[in-house]
Amino acid sequence: MSTNLPETVDAVRMLSGRRCFEGSLPISAFARFAEALERSAGDVSYALEFGRDALGVDFLDIRASCTPWLTCQRTLEPYQQPLEVAQRLGLIRREADEAGLPEGYEPLLLPEDRQLQLRELIEDELILALPLVPARPDAELPEQYVEIAESVEEPKPNPFAALAALKKN
Repeated sequence: MSTNLPETVDAVRMLSGRRCFEGSLPISAFARFAEALERSAGDVSYALEFGRDALGVDFLDIRASCTPWLTCQRTLEPYQQPLEVAQRLGLIRREADEAGLPEGYEPLLLPEDRQLQLRELIEDELILALPLVPARPDAELPEQYVEIAESVEEPKPNPFAALAALKKN
């Protein structure tokens, strides 16, 4: 098991050696992920494992966790939300091999040079784990918006209701 995360690795060599990597990196090391956040403070803990399952499918398990700062879309205030990533990537050499992956595997097409950029793979999974609309679970709308929401919810009388009554007769 290694605590250093290499920039690139040869996927075939990692699979044959059943290599694992564990450690943590600052959130700021993931530029695309950090762009989506309120602040890039904190660390991402990760664990990567290369292997082959009982069916002979090559895989890369990615587990990562962090507590990034997001902007609540209800209150527009920053808050921290725990993120957990647990993804098994099925390493395929041709697009046609995707159909043969077992359930629960996401396909990862190996490049011709077999080199994988591990940090980018972790970052991709973190970005996918972000909520589409971040909102603190205990957040309430500010009072000014509650009044607007209540006025919108009041049903307006249907101008054609009288016609419907005539049609029934």
